[in-house]
Formats: sequence, structure tokens, C-alpha cells
Amino acid sequence: MGASSDGADTLTNGESIPDWRILEPMQLSPILTAALDAFYETGFHGTSVREIARRVGVTVPALYYHHENKEGLLIALLELSTSDVLSRAHAAAEDADGDPVRRLSNVIEAIVLRMTMRARLAALEGEARYLSPENRQRYRAVRKGVEQLVRQIVEEGVAADVFDVDDAAETTRALLGMCQSIPRWYHAEGTLSPEAVAQKYVGIALKTVGA
Repeated sequence: MGASSDGADTLTNGESIPDWRILEPMQLSPILTAALDAFYETGFHGTSVREIARRVGVTVPALYYHHENKEGLLIALLELSTSDVLSRAHAAAEDADGDPVRRLSNVIEAIVLRMTMRARLAALEGEARYLSPENRQRYRAVRKGVEQLVRQIVEEGVAADVFDVDDAAETTRALLGMCQSIPRWYHAEGTLSPEAVAQKYVGIALKTVGA
């Protein structure tokens, strides 16, 4: 992620982001990079620890020195993914001067930019079903933060009479659901840039809430 600079937003892990619209390449360890590529290409179940070790150029025992098991690699990547999108969503919301329409627009834009520009990492969230109950709970706790933020904005918009929504919770799930589906179809070599996709989804989101 980006280097620190004056006036930068701060992530939950203390790292700073110069601009929530700018996504620098994530600094992953060689092991996590290899795991991400392998999981994306063949899925969690289709990937062996031996294959990840081969890609990195280390022995399996050496890999286990850094991560307990294959699931440990998956949860490490998922936690990086969810904390990244949560931090960017909060930074985007705070960059809207309290206006619900701008807050929702910014947050949806931030989520979509991340879904398109870090599509491999975002697509990995579909593998969360293979986590143990304990790790699944850890993952959901962080992911819930995004849902709570969007729901809060929707409720603020309803209270301010700028959104027309009957059920804030279901509307929030619908908005996030459409964003989470992006990695299934988006390809960087396609005709739409990440920015273009983000603007289209912001328009859909605003129509959904009746703005």
C-alpha cells in the first residue's frame, strides 16, 4: 500500500494511505503472493502446500515455519483483504463532509475500485467457506464492519430525508452484494476501466436508495 505522507488517512493497522482512490501494489510476502496466485488459479481445495512451496522456491517445512497450515495462508490473505477494503471505505466516508449522498457515493466508489483493481484478492473471499468455524468468525467480524458502515450511511440518509428506503438492512446487503459480484466478471483487459465501473455502480447505488 501507499507510503505515508502529510495529511494521509490512517489504516486500522497504523499504515497510511495518501488517497483512498489510489491503490498501490500491496506488499505481500513471497509466500502469500504465491498462495494468492495458486488459490486464484486452482481454488483453495485444488492447491497443495507443496505447490505453494514450489512456487516460492522453499521446502514445505520452511513454509510451515511462517504459516501453520494452508488454512493459515488463506485467513492471512482474507484478513488483509477485508481490512484493506474497510480502511478505504472509512477514509472515503470521512472525505464527504457528513453529506449522506456523498458519503454513500464515496464508499461505493472505494469498494468498487478495490474490487476491480485488486480483483484477485477480492475474488479470494469466495474461498472463505473453507475456513474452520473459528477462523470464519474472525473473518466475518472484520467484514461486518463494511456492512455496518454502509447501513449507517443509509440510515443517515433516510433520517435526513434524502434517501427513500423501506429496509436499511436489506438495502445495504443488496448494495454490497452487487459490489462483491464484480470479481466474478471483471477483467482488466476489458473495455471498462475501474473508474468507469465505479461510476456506474455509484449511479446504481444512488438509484437503489432513491437519492
